[in-house]
Amino acid sequence: MDKHFLMVFFLCCFIVAATSLKCMTCHLRTRTDRCRRGFGFCVAQKFESCMTLKIFQGNILQLSYMVCQKFCRDLTFDLNNRTYIHKCCKHNFCNLKI
Repeated sequence: MDKHFLMVFFLCCFIVAATSLKCMTCHLRTRTDRCRRGFGFCVAQKFESCMTLKIFQGNILQLSYMVCQKFCRDLTFDLNNRTYIHKCCKHNFCNLKI
């Protein structure tokens, strides 16, 4: 996607909804650090925050998922030789960095 288009797109969204929490979305981000499905952003509703779920096998990131999540909480657990790390944050586009 063209970087200039993205910049205009994000600036437009900041002007329209300056007070709402905005989060990055990606429904399938691969190990190559590329979003394959659902790239964009969401505007958090009441009781929502930005969330990232990262799935590791060993110490290697397999995939991640970013969305607006209702009643989000930080959580880490192991299941079937994989580690799931669920992180939440509450400032604009913060789930891009976690």
